[in-house]
Amino acid sequence: MALLAALFISAAHAQLPDKLAACAGCHGADGNSVIAGTPSIAAQPKIFLENYLVMTREGVRGTKEMQALLKGVPDKEIVALSLHFSKLKTKIPDGKTDQTLFNKGKGIAAKNRCASCHDSNFHGHEQMPRLAGQREEFLAEMMLQYRQNRRPGGDTMMSATLYGIPEADFKALAHYFSRLK
Repeated sequence: MALLAALFISAAHAQLPDKLAACAGCHGADGNSVIAGTPSIAAQPKIFLENYLVMTREGVRGTKEMQALLKGVPDKEIVALSLHFSKLKTKIPDGKTDQTLFNKGKGIAAKNRCASCHDSNFHGHEQMPRLAGQREEFLAEMMLQYRQNRRPGGDTMMSATLYGIPEADFKALAHYFSRLK
């Protein structure tokens, strides 16, 4: 069974260079985005990436640009892309840590039990995304979208969780998560 899976992944990898180049254009060759508003995808859990890419391909999530890039991409290539990016190392975004904001975000995350879904180190697991090392402005915007029910294909659990957190605290949460390794 393991050999069959390895052959499946190897066949898909043969078709990946063009797809990887397209991904690198926005998300960085190493999966660490340097473009404001564009998420880093390095070290995201494989299942999270697979789910996100399938939902984007099907038009449920993602931007119009991502939907166009993924249109018609077979599942085996999505599995291979997800495996590739899940194995890359994340980098902490540039910029100085504001210790007051970091500590405030840490307290808010603990109070609201963010680790109960995103893992104790905020690396995510299975279908839950990694928050540690993600772009700060991206995290703040996603929290706002969830809170305002503007996140296409969004999870109602996240909307409910963010409901009790003042929007002004999203900056502190985003700063905290973005500075974690």
